[in-house]
Amino acid sequence: MSDQLLNSSPGAARRSFVSRLFESLCLVLAVFGALVLTVLIGHVAYHGLAWLDWQFLTSFPSRFPEQAGVLAAIWGTIWIIGLTAVVAIPVGVAAALYLEEYARPGPFSTLIEINVANLAGVPSVIYGLLGLAVFVKALALGRSILAGALTLALLVLPVIIISARESIRAVPRSIRMASYALGASRWQTVRSHVLPAALPGILTGIILALSRAIGETAPLIVVGALTFVAFTPAGLLDGFTVLPIQIFNWTSRPQSEFHDLAAAASLVLLAVLLLMNGLAIYIRNAGQKGS
Repeated sequence: MSDQLLNSSPGAARRSFVSRLFESLCLVLAVFGALVLTVLIGHVAYHGLAWLDWQFLTSFPSRFPEQAGVLAAIWGTIWIIGLTAVVAIPVGVAAALYLEEYARPGPFSTLIEINVANLAGVPSVIYGLLGLAVFVKALALGRSILAGALTLALLVLPVIIISARESIRAVPRSIRMASYALGASRWQTVRSHVLPAALPGILTGIILALSRAIGETAPLIVVGALTFVAFTPAGLLDGFTVLPIQIFNWTSRPQSEFHDLAAAASLVLLAVLLLMNGLAIYIRNAGQKGS
């Protein structure tokens, strides 16, 4: 009866028209975005697939296009993302736990929350300048893997904190109350109930943050990543390059063969990103089934 009254009201036809118009606009924009993405990926695949073979994956950069590869960039990416994860994940999750479970509401916690939210929107090149001033020069780490990883850790830390806080906040309060009613302490409640329930969301946020770090170029260029590396890193203080910088280097050359090599390296980077995003979706779905 109430639906009939709503549909027969004077503004019902107008609201229904606006709703259908908005739905159609969203559909058109979604299809347009998918088409643009398909064209871009198709263009990259058209130029890069012919160069993508085992020799390309296991060779160092060269001034001869037919001998060039991405081995140094792949190992540099693995080093950088691994160290970034080691630094950013414990700090980010601990900060989220403190802000959500232990911090008392007040000016101090509000100030931290506002700063974390603002830092998530700061351009990545600003983090590069910060890393150059603090890690490269003040701490004398040089243009090393460690300096680059610490810079990327600062870049993804706000994203990890925000996503972890949202996951922890989504855990029903009744679970905490039931744990306290059985005599558990706050730490026992967090360790045994809150963290396991929030883990799928936390892991998904972490992997998506690291996926963003893989594609970042500006902060690593500012910190001092090399554009031509004919070795694989062996320690934290070694020089390095990563896939986005290798792609940038090849696209800046005038020869068309290097542009095709950049397309092939882009396919490798896309494969790594798809693998990480697929892992995030699997972990989230597995967590939802488990809960």
